[in-house]
Amino acid sequence: MQPLPSVESLVSQLAARGITLPQGTVRVDGYGDSAELSKELLDLIKSGRKRAGTGLLWAYEHDREPIAETGDIEIVIDHRSEPALITRIVRSEIVAFIEVSAEYAAIEGEGDGSLEYWRKAHWNFFSRECRRIGTEPTETMPVICNVFEVLHVLPAPSEAEPFAQPDPLRQAG
Repeated sequence: MQPLPSVESLVSQLAARGITLPQGTVRVDGYGDSAELSKELLDLIKSGRKRAGTGLLWAYEHDREPIAETGDIEIVIDHRSEPALITRIVRSEIVAFIEVSAEYAAIEGEGDGSLEYWRKAHWNFFSRECRRIGTEPTETMPVICNVFEVLHVLPAPSEAEPFAQPDPLRQAG
């Protein structure tokens, strides 16, 4: 897992695009552990279907990453580490994997929105995370359940300036 970009660098990038963040603690986060999964999850958020995300507490502790708290502002990056969204955490709690509710699974909005789908997909993801940090998944592993609101959807950098002219001095290689 590559390190997340710094809050400062992303805030500077956003400021250069004329975007200011609301008051609050600012964090950086991303979704998924592959380009495909990241894109899929960000698309679900952009569509309005996904309004929650779950992380493995052990992975945050292993990576020495701070845990989100209610009210935190998150700059969500895509698989290229480019800012894609700005969200605010509206509810955050740590529960055992097996204690995640059907209501929460529906808010997370993946697959068919069922708890059964949530458990299968997240067991697979958390199993990969556990391998990465050298531990085994269990039904009682602590997970961080964050419900968020989307404050801003950012165009991809290539979309931000759709009328940019090619540099005539640059040669194709």
